[in-house]
Amino acid sequence: MHRCAAVTQRIAFTKMHGLGNDFVVLDAREQALPVMTPAIARALADRRTGIGCDQLVLLEPDATHAFRMRIFNADGGEVEACGNAARAVALLHGEPVTIATGGGPITLEPTEAGARVDMGAPRFDWDAIPLAYPMDTARMPVGWPMDKGALESPMAVNVGNPHVIFFVGDADAVPLDVLGPVIEHDPLFPERINVNVAHLAGPDHLRLRVWERGAGLTRACGTGACATAVAAIRQGLAKSPVRVTLPGGDLEIAWEQGGTIVMSGPATTSFSGSFDWDDYARGAGA
Repeated sequence: MHRCAAVTQRIAFTKMHGLGNDFVVLDAREQALPVMTPAIARALADRRTGIGCDQLVLLEPDATHAFRMRIFNADGGEVEACGNAARAVALLHGEPVTIATGGGPITLEPTEAGARVDMGAPRFDWDAIPLAYPMDTARMPVGWPMDKGALESPMAVNVGNPHVIFFVGDADAVPLDVLGPVIEHDPLFPERINVNVAHLAGPDHLRLRVWERGAGLTRACGTGACATAVAAIRQGLAKSPVRVTLPGGDLEIAWEQGGTIVMSGPATTSFSGSFDWDDYARGAGA
């Protein structure tokens, strides 16, 4: 008896990065893809057995905006926003556009140097972060011990996703690989938190390291740069625009009190390819 070979769906992808923060971008705007699950996102992001990335980015049709950008971290969790991914999508789309994200609409514009993204207005209320209970988010009365001293009195801000920011004497001296996951999963943050440590490197210039929720230490975090620049401006440590130096390179963040955050920086296409959806679906138990 003759049996027909099973037909599997081949999926195109584009590998991109912003300052070394890398993405696998899947475009479902014109051709629907199978349902993305945390397990499949995790399998695709695996750097040994998958394509490998910090975030999986899924572009989908949207009823009220040009399209929707969904972001899955390497651990499979879906998050609201990603500034570096937004610049990559601006480059991929190729023209100015306003899109939907889980953190609200954002406006993208490709530039000669990469892309400019209007990330919307920051939010500071404790329940917008969110925190587990009310407190002053400009100077939170909390801290976490280190071998020498403590990491304490941070500021919290939501820039489409939640961030806590610590200004320290030397960001490189903070054991962020140890404290990052502790703070991320602290019960104070019911939706977990992105952890930023920064110091003033010069006039209106910050040096920043980020422990990213669901991804760990990262070479660059666009929303972290936005949150940290806003915190510095709000505390009078810097004036807009702020140059933010991350391990992967520099971003420029502009923000005035009461306005929206504008992030400018590079984005790059690494390569394109395709994969068999069923290979990852089977491996993910889907």
